[in-house]
Amino acid sequence: MHDKKFLVGLIGADIQMSKSPALHETEARHQGLDYRYELLDFSERGLPASALPDLLDEEERRGFAGSNITHPCKQTVIAHLNRLSEDAEMLGAVNTVVFRNGERIGHNTDWYGFYENFQCGLPDVAKSHAVLLGAGGAGVAVAHAAIKLGIERLSVFDQDSKRAETLAGQLNDRFSRDCARATTDVGSALRSADGLIHATPTGMKSHPGLPIDAEWLLPRHWAADIVYMPLVTELLALAERKGCRTLRGGGMTVYQAAAAFELFTGITPDAERMSRHFTDLCRLSA
Repeated sequence: MHDKKFLVGLIGADIQMSKSPALHETEARHQGLDYRYELLDFSERGLPASALPDLLDEEERRGFAGSNITHPCKQTVIAHLNRLSEDAEMLGAVNTVVFRNGERIGHNTDWYGFYENFQCGLPDVAKSHAVLLGAGGAGVAVAHAAIKLGIERLSVFDQDSKRAETLAGQLNDRFSRDCARATTDVGSALRSADGLIHATPTGMKSHPGLPIDAEWLLPRHWAADIVYMPLVTELLALAERKGCRTLRGGGMTVYQAAAAFELFTGITPDAERMSRHFTDLCRLSA
C-alpha cells in the first residue's frame, strides 16, 4: 500500500467523454493509492485553446503531480515547459507533463501506446508500405511508432500538405533512410499500400464521418485507427465489412495511459488489468 496522494489532470477541448479519469483512478485503487484525475476542458470552461498557460499554472498551483495533454495542445504546450524527455524532444509533441521540483517536464507516451497496441493486435501483417492520415500531434507519434514497427515506407497525408512534408522529412532524417513521403493523393497511395493508419479526429463523436472514400479500402488492406470513441469508428466498421484486418484505437489509449500513470506515480501499473477495465468502460458507454 502507498500512502501518497496524487492529483492529476487532462487538458484539452471536448474531453468530457474521456475514459482517462476512470482508467487511471480504478488502477490507482488497485494499487492502494489516493488518486484523483480531473478534466480541464477548454470547451466546458468556455475558454480558447490559448488559455493553455493558465490551465498549466492552475494545475501547478493546486499541487498536481502531472497532466495529460490532448488535442489541440500537444505541440503548443512545448513552449510552456522547462524541458522534454528524449521522445518528446524527438517528436516535437507532448501528451504527458510531469510537475517535479518546480519544473515542468514534457513526455510523449503516445508513440509507445500505438507501438504496443499494434504489436498485440496486428503482429503479422504485411509492412512494406502504409498510408498515414494526419500529421498533427498524434500523427507525429504514430508515424515514429510505425517506422519502429518495421513499416518500410510511409505515405503521409495531411490537409495541411506542408505539415505532411515536414513530418516525412523528419522521419527520413531520424531513421537515416528514405522511409517516408508526403502524399496529396490518398487513393493512389492506398493502391500500392498494405495498410492504413488513421490519426485525425474524423470518426470521433464530435467529428463523425469517414476520412477516406469507401472504395479506396480493399479486403487486402489492414486498417488501424487511433480514435476510440466510438470504439468501432465508421472507418473500422467499413474495414470490417470488407474483411480487412483492423486495429482499434482503445489499445493505444490503454498503453499510453499505463506509461503516463507510471510517470505520475513512479509505480508500474498492470496494463492487462487496465485493458480489461477499458473494454468494460467502452461497453457501458456504447
